[in-house]
Amino acid sequence: MGRNSQAAAVYAARKDVTLIANDLFINEQIRDKEVRVIGADGEQLGVMPLEQAMKLAEEADMDLANISPKANPPVCKIMDYGKYKFEQGKKLKEAKKHQKTVEIKEMRLSATIDTHDMEIKAKNVRKFLLAGDKVKVSIRFRGRQLAHTDKGRAVMTQFIEMLEDVGTVEKNAKMEGRSMFMVLTPKTEKK
Repeated sequence: MGRNSQAAAVYAARKDVTLIANDLFINEQIRDKEVRVIGADGEQLGVMPLEQAMKLAEEADMDLANISPKANPPVCKIMDYGKYKFEQGKKLKEAKKHQKTVEIKEMRLSATIDTHDMEIKAKNVRKFLLAGDKVKVSIRFRGRQLAHTDKGRAVMTQFIEMLEDVGTVEKNAKMEGRSMFMVLTPKTEKK
């Protein structure tokens, strides 16, 4: 058994200590001699020895949580830690629910693309933009086409004009090696 797994086993064996990453230190986890205590309803109880603060929390049938460990003296609050964790989890879920992940789709064009082919690709990009996704449009120049990047830029400009009602250019067309890239984003409705 490795050293870290032994330490984890020791902590797991002690029921009174619950270590959770990126969390508050509570009850016996607090190692400071003196702490500033805030009551359950928010009133300042002052600076006192840790033992006295633990007694107050125990009498209130609550936990003592170190909410500001870097302060001098550290600030502890008497609270129902289980209820606090539950509410934090609820807030996190609610924030994730309202969050939209933006995907970046990619569409490849050619410097010598035909009008009908470009219309079909524009139709597909239109669907992506209406769904709220960003689209990276690229043109790869092969062989002698590299000498005529102006034709590729003209294709990009024509492509933008086909989609100007649903999308805007986030990054203008620029050359990187043998390819030209640009990024389109959905147009936001102004209220």
